Amino acid sequence: MNCEEALVYVKEILPERRFEHTLGVVETAKALAVKHGADVKQAEMAAIVHDIAKHHSRDDMKKIIEQEKFDSRLLLFHHELWHAPVGSYLAKVTLNIESQDILNAIRYHTTGRADMSLLEKIIYLADYIEPGRKFAGVEEVRALAYDDLEKALRKAVKQSILFLLQKKQRIFPDTLECYNDVMLQKEKNKYEPN
Repeated sequence: MNCEEALVYVKEILPERRFEHTLGVVETAKALAVKHGADVKQAEMAAIVHDIAKHHSRDDMKKIIEQEKFDSRLLLFHHELWHAPVGSYLAKVTLNIESQDILNAIRYHTTGRADMSLLEKIIYLADYIEPGRKFAGVEEVRALAYDDLEKALRKAVKQSILFLLQKKQRIFPDTLECYNDVMLQKEKNKYEPN
């Protein structure tokens, strides 16, 4: 399936508002891919399908998580996290997407993880900063994303964790591992010669 076909498919299954969000993620992901030297077509495809499972029922998502033996801890956390791994699965079986990098970008676009690929970082940030997003701190992350992807990622993950703490919600382990990883990378880079 090519990007045009995927976009038609997604438009049919998503409510209009979610589709508008998807278009914002697509444009942002393509721009970030160009800026940071990633594969633009892969970024476009991952962005198009990143929310493919967003409006699946909780029961259906739970079945897929159990059936595919995804991290069982997901079921202990807010169901908003479920659509990402389920979306990755659906992208593979429904749309025949084979690229593991695209599938991982979809799977981790809500939580992040340690050792994210360039594409994973781009999709995580594109979803976070697309033009329709309006929240405190988004403008700073938007500006950083086009200048320094790593700084933008650190800021976005930190803001996400602070938001969850303020809401007294649990934080999925992948997000904590992502935060620790980006901070470790910052420390490593601090000591490397320019």
